[in-house]
Amino acid sequence: MEHSPFKLVVSSPCAIAYIFSINLCLRECLILDRRFEFLEHTADLYIAAYGMSLEEAFENAAAAMFEGMTDLGKIKPQIEESVEVEGHDEQALLYNWLEALLVKLDVVGRLYSRFKIAHIEKTRSGLKLRAKIWGEPFNPRRHVSKVGVKAVTYHQMEIIRNKKGGVTVKFILDI
Repeated sequence: MEHSPFKLVVSSPCAIAYIFSINLCLRECLILDRRFEFLEHTADLYIAAYGMSLEEAFENAAAAMFEGMTDLGKIKPQIEESVEVEGHDEQALLYNWLEALLVKLDVVGRLYSRFKIAHIEKTRSGLKLRAKIWGEPFNPRRHVSKVGVKAVTYHQMEIIRNKKGGVTVKFILDI
């Protein structure tokens, strides 16, 4: 049996606690690196998108929506456009943001792969979002369809802030 020149001997409770805390930190870093995930749902697309801010979580929600429709990596960010939406609260703003992107897909025929929200600001009537989006015209040979998204819904929509400032948005897309 060969012996490795690297050997870790853990003999004290402090050393075990230290290794455990490193493991938790690494796991947390991996979770924070995740932009979005598809959650289990019987008939629709249930998405959780993450960010260190509300803006980043909304950007990742948009990316998840388009990933649900086709391979996001195959959408070239060739054309830049601006988007402005308003909502009376954060959930309405998320709904209107995603709905505006779906309308652009239907009307202009473009898929989008890059999203940058400049800011979300408070207004007299609620909130306003200003963003830049990048994409390209739909090409059925390169953009293989996964599912067709009919609409954004408010059903089970949540916006959750964690103690460290991160934000999770959860929403369902009707397919």
